[in-house]
Amino acid sequence: MYIIQCNSISAQHDPDKPDLSYIPESVDNALFAKEPKYSEIPTGVLRRMGKAVRMGVGASLPILRSEVDGIVIGTANGGMEDCIKFLNQIVKYDEGRLTPTNFVQSTNNAVAAQIGLLGSNNGYNITHVHRGLAFENALLDVYMKIKEDPGKNYLLGGLDEISDYNRNIEIHANAYKKETVNNLSLYESNTAGTIAGEGVAMFLAGGDGSNAICEILAIEMGHFEEESSLKDAYNAVLIKGGIEPEEVDLFLSGENGDIRLRHFYEFVESQISPEAGIARFKHVFGEFPTSIACALWLVCEAIKRGSIPNPYLKRKSSRDLKNVLIYNTYKGRQHGFILLRNSMI
Repeated sequence: MYIIQCNSISAQHDPDKPDLSYIPESVDNALFAKEPKYSEIPTGVLRRMGKAVRMGVGASLPILRSEVDGIVIGTANGGMEDCIKFLNQIVKYDEGRLTPTNFVQSTNNAVAAQIGLLGSNNGYNITHVHRGLAFENALLDVYMKIKEDPGKNYLLGGLDEISDYNRNIEIHANAYKKETVNNLSLYESNTAGTIAGEGVAMFLAGGDGSNAICEILAIEMGHFEEESSLKDAYNAVLIKGGIEPEEVDLFLSGENGDIRLRHFYEFVESQISPEAGIARFKHVFGEFPTSIACALWLVCEAIKRGSIPNPYLKRKSSRDLKNVLIYNTYKGRQHGFILLRNSMI
């Protein structure tokens, strides 16, 4: 399976002027997405969309200029903000006459549905909702679809938003840092918790590698909390991808500044070659369940430019950006690996 095109809306850049070297500044331990003007979405439709839906649709429209045979989205929460607005209406109006807009825009499959409607796409349309493994499952779905029929192309995406509701829940669950932390010094912190993030990354995936950015070699995921199981998953993704540990040229780590999770990332770092580069991305995108989608977008953009910018690097390497391993864990219980190879070398 190959990634042919990519697009993103996140805190990292102005969507109209991508600049990988730009590092946004967090506000109140959160990195909010910078949204474009959405000039391609009809105004009457746009004003009814919640944030997650308009980000998802806005990021997908440039890719929909190519013909796609299906739409596959991964999300943990869908449009949670609109969901809470609808539930508040139920209480306020005593289950009376309610406007359906907030409900329609808050369901998890609203993004895939809206993309299908606006793009007049009647093909395969599905949303994967698996918390911290939502995007990995969506990626695996497309991987299997293309293996079955290499001639087809799919719109693949991952997205989540920061809503007051889920952010408050995560604060009470000690997911975020209690002290205010600047994202630029996130990895110097030795306390529990991280910073919130949101964003969307969309990809055109297909079986034709002639104009591709990269090839997805293998995907591995699992639910566990033991380091021994992490080692098994790490070995499995390399075996599936057909490469040796020393052939990994860049390890892109989902390290998020939470000291409780650091040992997982340090373990994977210890397995790769000392000559390989190590990069991190959550000081730029923040933490959210489908942040690995933005990590994949980052790798694709780095491949197009020939290297990954210094602000992301933990350890530099003189190697070419050929084989890249992305690893992320969500709350230390869900773990996902993506192994890919540069198709532009």
